[in-house]
Amino acid sequence: MVILETDRLLLSEFTGDDTTPVLAVLNDPDFIRNVADRGIRTADQARGYLRETLLPSYCQNSFGMYRVMLRDGTDIGMCGLVKRQWLDYPDIGFAFLPAYRGQGYAQEAAGAVIELARNKLGLAVIKGIVNPDNGPSIRLLERLGLQPLGKTLYPGEDQEVLVMEWRKPGT
Repeated sequence: MVILETDRLLLSEFTGDDTTPVLAVLNDPDFIRNVADRGIRTADQARGYLRETLLPSYCQNSFGMYRVMLRDGTDIGMCGLVKRQWLDYPDIGFAFLPAYRGQGYAQEAAGAVIELARNKLGLAVIKGIVNPDNGPSIRLLERLGLQPLGKTLYPGEDQEVLVMEWRKPGT
């Protein structure tokens, strides 16, 4: 089901069969370096990741990570909102395949997700967590209106992340 449409993109909820786009994103070397190595290497592992991680969020939170496609159906990445136990508010996340970076797709998709969060979901605060060395993602979050709050250790890991935030005026 398509959740969001932009001039060039379609964002939809993942299904349990969307193993190919999940494998492509999670095994991209830049994703592994800047986000994490989830250890998802096979279609069966991707099905489990979808079933246990991505799909439950739609029912539990009324949002989640969305499959991002060009209007012709070509998979180019994922973008959406995540509710992490260690953050007090949902955070925006995005990951795009190398061939589709630098063309404004991430800003287009993330802008649509931010609009959904603010206007349809009524969120007054949106977080962003990012590898402090990932300049392009930091700049994108800043263009979306998020401001740096400071660095913190990612729970259970020794990786430091930069926490950013957008807050509705008056909150």
